[in-house]
Amino acid sequence: MTAQAAYRNLTDHFARIGALRAVSGILGWDAAVMMPGGSAEARAEQQAALDVAIHEKVTDPRVRDWLAAATAETPEAEANLAEIRREVAHATAVPADLVDAYARAANESEMVWRTARPANDFAALLPKLRVLLGLVRQMGQAKAEALGTSVYDALLDQFEPGGRSADIDVLFADLARFLPDLTEQVLTAQAKRPAPLPLVGPFPIPAQKTLGERLMTALGFDFDRGRLDVSHHPFCGGAPGDVRITTRYSEDSFFPAMMGVLHETGHALYEIGLPRQHRGQPIGLARGMSLHESQSLLVEMQVSRSLPFLTFAAPLIREAFGAEGPAWSAENLHAHAMRVERGLIRVNADEVTYPAHVILRYRLERALIDGSLDLADLPGAWNDGMKELVGITPPDDKDGCLQDIHWPAGLFGYFPTYTMGAMTAAQLYAAAQADVPTIPDDIAKGNFAPLLGWLREKVHGLGSTRSAKDILIAATGAPLSVAPFRRHLERRYLDA
Repeated sequence: MTAQAAYRNLTDHFARIGALRAVSGILGWDAAVMMPGGSAEARAEQQAALDVAIHEKVTDPRVRDWLAAATAETPEAEANLAEIRREVAHATAVPADLVDAYARAANESEMVWRTARPANDFAALLPKLRVLLGLVRQMGQAKAEALGTSVYDALLDQFEPGGRSADIDVLFADLARFLPDLTEQVLTAQAKRPAPLPLVGPFPIPAQKTLGERLMTALGFDFDRGRLDVSHHPFCGGAPGDVRITTRYSEDSFFPAMMGVLHETGHALYEIGLPRQHRGQPIGLARGMSLHESQSLLVEMQVSRSLPFLTFAAPLIREAFGAEGPAWSAENLHAHAMRVERGLIRVNADEVTYPAHVILRYRLERALIDGSLDLADLPGAWNDGMKELVGITPPDDKDGCLQDIHWPAGLFGYFPTYTMGAMTAAQLYAAAQADVPTIPDDIAKGNFAPLLGWLREKVHGLGSTRSAKDILIAATGAPLSVAPFRRHLERRYLDA
């Protein structure tokens, strides 16, 4: 077999794997949005069968033979081979029966969480979550031995290729040194300003959905290749070429759902902008979750909470709700978007306090993985951590340790990427404005093409042809640092 033929075999094989993963993505979206509750057991069987089939294809002995014979004729092919090797290393470390057990346990746990959270019933989730955590530890241990890392770092590597907790510890320690004082300074400065005029509802859900779709379209979302729906927890999913996002609504306030839509639209724009010529190949995928979260947080936090964006959005908001008067001015909407408070819910948190929510989850999941924290003690540890890091104590588990879908879905190692993403977003947006100084004025006019074009060139269109570190350095001239994030927060909240 020639080197070229071996490489073609690999690309054909992984294109089929990519297609199966696309099916899995649609099944996951359906489970969260459309599937009847009584179908959970059947869906768990289906998802487990699909996960095992994908695992068997990745670990097919022929793949190693092809890898041994293949050579790369282009930099893209070399990057693709490196990604295939990494994926094979992860997959071959874990036996198929463990993959099957994990997939079933994750589906069952997530389905229980969907009823346990609104019922404020951690005890109902505990048995399923305990089984799932045991399987996560087994998978992490197997991968750690194969990759030569700690168990937690092996789990982290699934979401952040090459990511290591030692690097995160340094970044988070830097954040922890200045964020408490900054939060106090921001709250003090905020208290001296007049409170924003109230936005009086109710806000009908159909009107909120229409508003969200109009904003998505303006940002560049393609409804011919995606859709907006409702789920228990907002997410971006689906498949390449068919990107599905969700939000959740309350008629009491439109801001949480609107910002949820904008956040998930940032994810979706990344997915839509990935290189089509590499679709189905590992290098055609997004380059890790820190970069993915940077795209959602760049849209939601850097852009959508700015005065230029709300200058554009204010007429659309007024039209959506039939509202008028000074409360609905861009300036008053901006004052609402800039409000900082010590809140219970991570997805509703402002960008000043948000990192504290993530640091808490990072600490807790590391303790759960290494066994120093028992699952039964999670509610108490969560409440203690919230008091220490955010300054408030949850009144119940529904708004405490049950609020996120990640652990019930088996996603351990994901949380730190949110705050790494926030830092990346600040660094990217500063670089984008330096390269294209008209971006804020363009946004105020509803013209998002200059910003989206910059992101397409610097991030989206690269897929996984480079490491996240190399992508960030090429786009901004520097590796990831807390400094741009700190400058952004100080300018927005203290210099205003």
